[in-house]
Amino acid sequence: MKKKIVILGSFLLCLVTLSNAQKSSAILRGGVNFANISINDDGGTNDAKSLTSFQVGVLGDFHLVSFLSLQPGLVFTGKGTKTESGTEGGATWYKSTTNPYYLEIPVNLVFKTPTAPVRFFAGAGPYLGIGIAGKNKVKGSFLGASFNSEESIDWSDDDPTTLDYEENAGYGRLRRFDYGLNGTLGIEASGLVISANYGLGLAKVQSGTDSDDDNNNKHRVFSITVGFRL
Repeated sequence: MKKKIVILGSFLLCLVTLSNAQKSSAILRGGVNFANISINDDGGTNDAKSLTSFQVGVLGDFHLVSFLSLQPGLVFTGKGTKTESGTEGGATWYKSTTNPYYLEIPVNLVFKTPTAPVRFFAGAGPYLGIGIAGKNKVKGSFLGASFNSEESIDWSDDDPTTLDYEENAGYGRLRRFDYGLNGTLGIEASGLVISANYGLGLAKVQSGTDSDDDNNNKHRVFSITVGFRL
């Protein structure tokens, strides 16, 4: 609960700061995601379970001072993980993917070098996401008999205003609301913005507040993006 209050407070602070910004522009951005879900207390992941997805969205770039900008945004982004066993096409193999899509609101504070026309930047901040779509897919073969299934992700209908309680939770459902921290670094020149980004989820993926077995499962997303300043 304390983490949620801190993050919500950060968003409010960013909105207040935004109202005082003097200069602004927008960045249309897209790129590839390398998504995963943590598996232990240290937030570590199994590299073999990394899932390739994508993101697309728009960021604001509000200049606070010459070297500092506030960048809120709205991003459609894919997350998830996969599990594989055996060799695809063999007599016995298995592949399962969970690929949820979120509308995400990042708010990053970004420091930029003063040099021009090429500038390097680095920044960080919180994000809040809401799950809107996605699929669970399973395919494989057992002793030569093939199987294949695809189902829409079942989301919990959690009310985000009830910070200590999750409504309509259940086995096999993902939590609709995600939150966490972002990090970004990159280079910009002549209207082109190239960045590497990392999303560190702080909310557990599975729904069900009464279960501690899956508290380690949180989203992890590394992405490479290209943006164009509008």
